[in-house]
This record gives sequence, C-alpha cells and structure tokens, in this order.
Amino acid sequence: MSDDDRTGNPYGTPTTSGPRPIGRAQGVTNRVVRTLLRVPGLSGVVGKRLATLHVVGRRSGNTYDIPVAYTAYGQTLLIGTALRPWVKNLAPGTPLTITRGGRPERFDPTVYTEADDVLRLFEIIARDNKTNAEFNGIGFDAEGDPNKADIYQTWQQGGVVIELRPV
Repeated sequence: MSDDDRTGNPYGTPTTSGPRPIGRAQGVTNRVVRTLLRVPGLSGVVGKRLATLHVVGRRSGNTYDIPVAYTAYGQTLLIGTALRPWVKNLAPGTPLTITRGGRPERFDPTVYTEADDVLRLFEIIARDNKTNAEFNGIGFDAEGDPNKADIYQTWQQGGVVIELRPV
C-alpha cells in the first residue's frame, strides 16, 4: 500500500499533524497585535511581516480588523490561512484596505482554493516565513525546502492563499 493510499496525499506522508487549531487565546492575541500595529513607530518593527486587513462583512456591512502575516511577492502580497469566515467576504473586484507599517493601502483580493494554486503559493510563503509555515503545519526537508506532503495536508484541511494586488 502506498503513502497516497493511506493518507490521500499524492506527496506521501506529512511530517506534521496540520495547521495549528485556533486557541482560546487567539482573540486576545489578535487584540494585542492590532493595538501594537496601530502604535506609530512601533508598527514598523512589530509588523515587519504583519498587516491588518480591514474586511467589510458581506451581510452586516461591519468592518473587521484581522491581523495577518504576509509575504511580499513581486508587486503582490500573499497570505496563507485557513478558510475562516472572514475570508468569504473577499471578492475580486471589491478592493479592501490593509494597514501595514502604519499606512493604509488598497488591494484587490483573489482567494485561491484549488490544490495546485494553494501548493504553489504556500510554498512561496513557507520559504519566506518559516514561522508562518510552522503555524500552518508546514515542515521542511533536510535541504530546507517546504515539505509538499505538509502543504497538501494544509490544503486538505482548508488552507487557502489570498493574493492581494495593488489597486
């Protein structure tokens, strides 16, 4: 029996159990991070790879401030995350505002959910930000490359990648 038969993963057996579940303290952590990202001068240090997405609810119209880790890739920003409820509020052609380094910026989002796209883009994110990779259940092989079986598992467990293009 192959690894694919046992795990449903064409890349073999993952080295992790998958993305970390959101803990009870995540709400508190998000509030602290949002506050630190608003402090002038400190936001650039704390938020070197962090930004706040200002997501407008489709039905409520309320704005939700979501701190996220991002990877700068060419002219775009990449965000690897699970398919959280707030992600469903992102739609191409509907720009959203993010704040990074204390400055608001406008971006057009695309949410990638297909395996090939998620694997390709999460590999870029993992190479750039090992802490984000660990949080998303992505380990590395002996050569330092992201483990494809882990990335595939992250996708299987609801991992998506958001690409933000400047407006």
